[in-house]
Amino acid sequence: MIGHTLGGRYELLARVGGGGMALVYKAKDLLLNRYVAVKVLRQQFTHDDDFVKRFRREAQAAASLSHPNIVSIYDVGHVEDTHYIVMEFIDGSNLNEIIRDRAPLQPAEAVRVASQICDALEHAHHNQIIHRDIKPHNILIGNNGRVKVTDFGIARAVTSSTITQTGSVIGSVHYFSPEHAKGVATGEKSDLYSLGIVLYQMMTGRLPFLGESPISVALKHLQEPFEQPRKVNPHIPQSVENIILRAMRKNPQERYQSAKEMLADLETCLQPNRLNEAPLFYDSDQENEEDMTKVIPAIRPDMRNANTIEAPAIKASSVEDRWNSDGLAERKRKWVVPTVLGVLAVILIGVLLWAVSALKHEFSPEDVHVPSVVGKKLEEAKAELVAAGLTIVDPVKEEASADVEAGIVLEQSKSEVDVKEGSPIELTVSTGKAKSEMPDVSNKTLEEATQMLTDLGVKKENIGTNPIYDESEPGTVLNQVPKPEELIDPETAVVNLTVSKGEEAFPMPELVGKKEAEAIAIIEKNNLKFDAKKIVREPSYSPKGEVFKQFPAEKGEMVTNDTEVTIWVSSGYPEDSRSQPLNVTVSPAVEGKSSKIEIVYSDATGDDIHGPTETITKMTSFPLTLILSPAKDGKIMIYRDGQYLQTETVPYLVVPSSTEPDPADPGNGGDPALPQDGDGGADPGDGEVANP
Repeated sequence: MIGHTLGGRYELLARVGGGGMALVYKAKDLLLNRYVAVKVLRQQFTHDDDFVKRFRREAQAAASLSHPNIVSIYDVGHVEDTHYIVMEFIDGSNLNEIIRDRAPLQPAEAVRVASQICDALEHAHHNQIIHRDIKPHNILIGNNGRVKVTDFGIARAVTSSTITQTGSVIGSVHYFSPEHAKGVATGEKSDLYSLGIVLYQMMTGRLPFLGESPISVALKHLQEPFEQPRKVNPHIPQSVENIILRAMRKNPQERYQSAKEMLADLETCLQPNRLNEAPLFYDSDQENEEDMTKVIPAIRPDMRNANTIEAPAIKASSVEDRWNSDGLAERKRKWVVPTVLGVLAVILIGVLLWAVSALKHEFSPEDVHVPSVVGKKLEEAKAELVAAGLTIVDPVKEEASADVEAGIVLEQSKSEVDVKEGSPIELTVSTGKAKSEMPDVSNKTLEEATQMLTDLGVKKENIGTNPIYDESEPGTVLNQVPKPEELIDPETAVVNLTVSKGEEAFPMPELVGKKEAEAIAIIEKNNLKFDAKKIVREPSYSPKGEVFKQFPAEKGEMVTNDTEVTIWVSSGYPEDSRSQPLNVTVSPAVEGKSSKIEIVYSDATGDDIHGPTETITKMTSFPLTLILSPAKDGKIMIYRDGQYLQTETVPYLVVPSSTEPDPADPGNGGDPALPQDGDGGADPGDGEVANP
């Protein structure tokens, strides 16, 4: 969409970010002449009413807030199927990029960022808006250090029952609060829990809960404790750790009761008297016990049911007891069968116990020794463990390591111990140095792109450029290799940037002195812009129909194809000019011998114009016509055999009939003047210049 103008007002210049629901562009507000950020709903969601409503709700939620730490909303609209929100443009980075590049942050910087986020949340909560998606990606930090909270796309109005969602969980799982993970109603304390995770990540450089799937991460929020920040980074002040521990309590009642309370704690936590305060401790470490996974012990043989009623002992009966109307034999049959069955059952149970014992002894796996495979290649390690009678847990874990090359085993779950044959062994293999995402530097200047890459860790000498001619501003990055978001090792990565060097320039051709048609042909041949309707025609001392001026560039100046050229064409000599025909009479140096005569003249049409050049053996007249103007007289210079001979001036008003050189003048050789008009007088219509 780059280059499009939304609503006839917002020109999209470059893509600067995006998420699962929308894309964000840097744009120019043509009406107010300022840069703005335009958030555009992805095309696949434009016909989904739920996403369109959620997109509009973001604008409504953010527009109702006015705070220096919340991105301002300027406008909202849609053009056909394109829905967009216009908001304040922040020139800087998001917090996720800063954490990725520089974490762990210094306590003062982390607390300053958290305080501004908390201040923004306090304002939102005061206006009954819960953000519900606080994470580093939604925190923008301008180049001036100002923190801005953005993306109210899943914000919930506390007083609006129509926005409350049931049966679904929306948000970023690594920053969920426990109540959010359960899908129940979330309140202000849910935002404070997420802010606690953001502060944890700023101070440690990692997340408190990680898992192989979103469900496993959500369960950890509900059930598992996290590693205390000071164990990860011992340089964290105890007062700051206490804030994280309180904000991240699984029981909402044990967290801060409001953003205002948490902000007050943040503002004083770095005071000297608080840096080493006592660690925060809670009496109940098993929070939300109803959500904990229960471990039920197996039933052991010695466990008895207290409610079991034992069968009464059989007493010997008297003859009277055993006698009835059916006789003694019938009475006996009632207890013989159960007795026989009981004996058979005992025998059968004994046989089964013996068989189980025998089979257990027969099939019980033998003990095997687990060799250490740390430092070996993965395939070698697998082969060695399998040969020892062990199994490998699949998939093998991967972990980045700056010191161990890729494919080498870093850790194993058991080593140098005896286990049962077939026991599973979990391996962790190195993926090499941690890789970073290649940033998108297209449409940035070469200086900006180079700074971004060097900040990432790319060596300056590994950044190559390929300048090409393009209509873009010179120095603009047009393409890049590797591509954006491609994983690279900054220390070894070689980056090649295609950079615009502007449109191709070439020397301006000479148009002055050319006939009009010839000049137009030259312009078209060089692909210069030209409008024939703009030709300027005016009197000039150049011949009629000849170009005497060109603009904007003179001959040899560098121009590009899009340069528009204007030419001035002579419509003839000015009305006050005067044409003066002359005969210039010259004799050879020695009569009868050859002399080369060259005549150079200056008049209103130009200076030092070369006239007739001829070899003579006798006195000869050369016809010559000068164009005179009120501002410039004519001048004739005569050269004989390469030597300057004489200069004659032809005034604008006075027409000379003949010129008699001074015999004493060494330049004329003392020869007599020879008038050529027949009467020896001045002839205004046919001026003569006699020369020795």
